[in-house]
Amino acid sequence: MRSALILCLAALPVSAEWRADIEFARVEGISLTLDAHVPDSPGPFPAVIVVHGGGFTAGDKQTYVKPLFDPLTGGGFVWFTINYRLAPKHRFPAAVEDVERAVAYVRSHAGEYRADPDRIALVGESAGGHLVSFVGARSKPEARVAAVVSFYGPHDFETRAVQQTKLSDAVKAFLGLAELNAEALSALRRASPITYVQKAMPPFLLIHGTEDPLVPYDQSVRMCEKMKQAGATCELFPVPGAGHGIGGWEKNPAFQAYKEKMIEWLKKTL
Repeated sequence: MRSALILCLAALPVSAEWRADIEFARVEGISLTLDAHVPDSPGPFPAVIVVHGGGFTAGDKQTYVKPLFDPLTGGGFVWFTINYRLAPKHRFPAAVEDVERAVAYVRSHAGEYRADPDRIALVGESAGGHLVSFVGARSKPEARVAAVVSFYGPHDFETRAVQQTKLSDAVKAFLGLAELNAEALSALRRASPITYVQKAMPPFLLIHGTEDPLVPYDQSVRMCEKMKQAGATCELFPVPGAGHGIGGWEKNPAFQAYKEKMIEWLKKTL
């Protein structure tokens, strides 16, 4: 687990170090790996763990989330991008537990990465947005973080399924469900971050396109309202007119304000 491939990439600032394919956990014979971007100065730096999307069934640490890398580098963070086990082979809560393992790894190895173990944030998009929100809301002692940024994460599976009167293919794969019935509703509730909202959870920043056809903007509205009602801290940053996916947002200059907002919020919160 201690061995890391140190790459000197021309695209990275000379004052940074890139470490690729570091094993942060091994679960049932499966190696879970991360990549790390480490500023080349003493630190310690606030740390960000990035969690990719992909409908719980696809993607890896270098897909979907790349638009976040440059802003985090420019913000002076040490940051990590992680893999986790995918459905349908590995169903809930496998992916959640893998994100928690990544948090525990970064905290216990903080000195190796010039990271501050008390200033760790989770940032995720889409399915990854769900995972970071779930981990943040549940706040297990070994996986507690100081901040969460969730991009268009599905926070309330139950309400969404009732609205649609059906289960999406992604949710079926993630939870191992076949049809929408009473048993399924209970499973949807257990897997929803909104179920675990509590006053003691870390501050959240929810970033969401107002025209998202896959995960409705209302999912973030409901999560933020529930957090505020519980006495927790939440801020919702809408991206007017944007659909689903920061990759698509890159094509429209009007959608780019989220980058400055994310960095500003993380610096203030951490």
